[in-house]
Amino acid sequence: MSHSVYVFDAYGTLFDVHAAVRKHAAAIGPNSTRLSAVWREKQLEYSWTRSLMGQYADFWELTREALDTAYNMVPDCDPSYKQTLLDAYWKLDTYPEVPEVLKALKEQGARLAILSNGSPAMLESAVQAAGMTDVFDEVFSVDPLRRFKPDPEIYDMVTTHFRIYPQACSFQSSNRWDIAGATKFGMRTVWINRAQAPEEYHDLTPTAVLTSLSGLIALG
Repeated sequence: MSHSVYVFDAYGTLFDVHAAVRKHAAAIGPNSTRLSAVWREKQLEYSWTRSLMGQYADFWELTREALDTAYNMVPDCDPSYKQTLLDAYWKLDTYPEVPEVLKALKEQGARLAILSNGSPAMLESAVQAAGMTDVFDEVFSVDPLRRFKPDPEIYDMVTTHFRIYPQACSFQSSNRWDIAGATKFGMRTVWINRAQAPEEYHDLTPTAVLTSLSGLIALG
């Protein structure tokens, strides 16, 4: 195995960020997909603006604020489901291939970790709900640094903890901007391009691009 540590972004990479709305789509209304998309967009936007301003609020607070904004921007969706959606976010579904891929990497002797903007409580809940408590060697939240990815110090948390050089770490994320940040830091990066989005950040290209985590084992 060429990489001793495999690090995964959580939301959008391991956990399906749209699962919460999808479960209640019929009741929420015909624009539920739009609601979910805006919720995610604003959640990320707020993390970047908070980091740039130096005014930190944890990811759960941003998630709640983003949902409020999403409902304001997509007003024909049923607001009575707001709390239901927030509750569901603590126990998001994993993508179908996730358990098998993580198990295979673990059996090959890799150390596994999560590196996420999520708050410690959010990540603990998500990992427990997915039955993956014993899978990960470490779950890193940005919370101790009070900044969000792609700040370089976030990625440094991993290499410092495991006492490895960046190139010994394989970093997987569905977020292209996250991959750009990890690439700049020096990690081997694998963009999980589930949405088949166009390439961006051409000066910070990933080592590989996959449509799901399934190809990660063959990649080595």
